[in-house]
Amino acid sequence: MQLNKIIEFRQQVYAYGLTKARDAQFELVDALLSNRTIQAFPELSFAPVHRRQWHRAYAALEKGAQDRAWLTKHFIKQVPYLPVTIFALDKTVWCHPRSRTLSGMLYEYSPTRSIKTSIVQGHPYSLLTWIPDEGKSWALPISTTRITPKTDAITTAVGQVQQVRQHRADQDGIDVIVGDGGYGNHHFLGGLVDVDCAVLVRLRGDRVLFGEPGAYAGRGRPRVHGERFAFKDIDTWWSPSETVILETEDWGQVRLRRWDKLHAKQAASTTFSVICCEVYGERETPPKPLWLGFRPAPQRDCDLVTIWRWYPRRWPIEPAIRFRKQALYWDKPRLQQAARCDRWTALVDIAHWLLWLGRDLVADRPLPWQKSLAELTPGRVLQGFDSLFVLIDTPTRDPKPRGKSPGWPLGRLRSPPVRHQVVKRA
Repeated sequence: MQLNKIIEFRQQVYAYGLTKARDAQFELVDALLSNRTIQAFPELSFAPVHRRQWHRAYAALEKGAQDRAWLTKHFIKQVPYLPVTIFALDKTVWCHPRSRTLSGMLYEYSPTRSIKTSIVQGHPYSLLTWIPDEGKSWALPISTTRITPKTDAITTAVGQVQQVRQHRADQDGIDVIVGDGGYGNHHFLGGLVDVDCAVLVRLRGDRVLFGEPGAYAGRGRPRVHGERFAFKDIDTWWSPSETVILETEDWGQVRLRRWDKLHAKQAASTTFSVICCEVYGERETPPKPLWLGFRPAPQRDCDLVTIWRWYPRRWPIEPAIRFRKQALYWDKPRLQQAARCDRWTALVDIAHWLLWLGRDLVADRPLPWQKSLAELTPGRVLQGFDSLFVLIDTPTRDPKPRGKSPGWPLGRLRSPPVRHQVVKRA
């Protein structure tokens, strides 16, 4: 059944998701899954499953076309209906440090372990992923959208969530959108007020919020804000609406407190709950508390412990971003048009889904210094995925022999490509 499912997935992507130059594009996906070590993008054409010449790898991104809306809908169909489904949001940057002909590039923060505030130029992308299992490193891409100079990460993420809920409106469970600190603001929470999903985001530790204004006193202008609630000033905290203290194996003693109906000064109409998570563990000096903002799905509020356990489930999106850059070579090509970068991004998403569908069909083939695993990670599936090509075959057509290209016409002048400035935003 699983073998038939992956074959059907490949055939549907080939027939409906790739609309032009589908043979060259699909063989690029298979070349990615062959687990080849490359130094340059055209070296993918050396894979045995890539039956075309090396320049067809570039032609696939130059002349190819894709139905992005169909691909997103097809990815959403792979997500089962569960009582609680976790979707993680994050933003990453495809760095183009020396590109001058790429349009739509921005200066963006790209923190690393060594430099926490590094600034790079490149294309930022908003990733909405499905987290299938807790404590594992799988994060399947649902929508990977490039952030243009005319849009921002919040607006793009809101559109991605709305698209997911549009195709999952008939399910009875709860869809939980979990975001990092970049989404912990009233713009994101307010943009999803009318969307039937739960939203859980991390808040900065220096935020200042306000409570409800209370009843009208009868004189003057009605109040907009209530009492001040500063995260760093414990004297401004009032009694929480819910408090839970529990012992866990992973975190030790945990204290959770919840305050309802708080809002930011800039948007009094966007109210949400604030959760303070204090994890003590075995440390003499406990870490700083984790602040979360929560807006429940309509008529579907949950208990405090359940909400707190949702946030660590967003962790797989972090290794998933590294995996797509390091193992699936997402940022390896050096392209001259932003549209080609988007086409390559969609092909990487397809390859990631094929790894997930083939995880139970691949035998573990650890390297000499690796331990055997009972449940394979994305990297382990990639190591043994080439053994499946004999079983799943390929829907692509055989390449046609062609004559030698005549080359550049004599006397025709060459014009340099147009150069674009990198956009710097506040």
